[in-house]
Amino acid sequence: METVLGIIGGSGVYDHPGLKNAAWTAFDSPWGTPSDALNIGELEGQKVVFLPRHGRGHRLSPSGINYRANIDIMKRAGVTDIISISACGSFREDLPPGAFVLVDQFIDRTFAREKSFFGNGLVAHVSMAHPVASRLQDHAEEAAKAAGIKVVSRGGTYLCMEGPQFSSLAESNLYRQWGCDVIGMTNMPEAKLAREAEIPYATVAMVTDFDCWHPEHDNVEVTDILEVMHGNAANAVELVTHLARNFPRERGACSSGADTTLDTALITAPEARDPALIAKLDAVAGRVLSSS
Repeated sequence: METVLGIIGGSGVYDHPGLKNAAWTAFDSPWGTPSDALNIGELEGQKVVFLPRHGRGHRLSPSGINYRANIDIMKRAGVTDIISISACGSFREDLPPGAFVLVDQFIDRTFAREKSFFGNGLVAHVSMAHPVASRLQDHAEEAAKAAGIKVVSRGGTYLCMEGPQFSSLAESNLYRQWGCDVIGMTNMPEAKLAREAEIPYATVAMVTDFDCWHPEHDNVEVTDILEVMHGNAANAVELVTHLARNFPRERGACSSGADTTLDTALITAPEARDPALIAKLDAVAGRVLSSS
């Protein structure tokens, strides 16, 4: 099976100038309106599908993003692997602004978002013990180093807050005590939904600031973040270029099991399943629902 690399671009990363034969293509989703159309093209010979998470022009707040529709249309477009490019704050002195962190764990502190494709009428429970595909992390790490990014840290915990306000000092100190490494507002429930859709997922978290715990950076300002974000975005473009250049053209089995996670997740008996919900899951769970 041919690989199709999906890139969800976060703050400051809305497109990739190197896409060839690119076309913005709108997809309808039964889950509502996605952030934007998909920019589908080729990069270094690799088919790439690019989605600006906040919409072109950064129209959508973290809480206003329709994460279910975004993942659904990525699945409909044939995406086999997702790399999330995300701005974040740092809880560690050795992860300064400009660092790229390949996180492998998440803590979800969001509360105003739809977090699952499943529910009453078709219940499913997917494992999130290891939410990031290590194979994708390998490729992202190699690409980051090839792009010449100075600080690339593999592994770490991403605390996802609801936002849109930044943390209070008490919250920032609490999250550091929990052992979190970075903080952002968008990777949950995105990673959970990718898992439910059986799409291997990995995050490249780009540090823009030290949050507010740092005594020399005790007030997060958007103007300061935007300045760092500009340099991060240029590095992200280079990372994605190297990633596409060396990405496998044929899809292999995911070592984390993300591509078959629904095999053991559905719990509702077939005769008790809601036909309306099944219809909405045609892309996300069609593989298992058609067989059952």
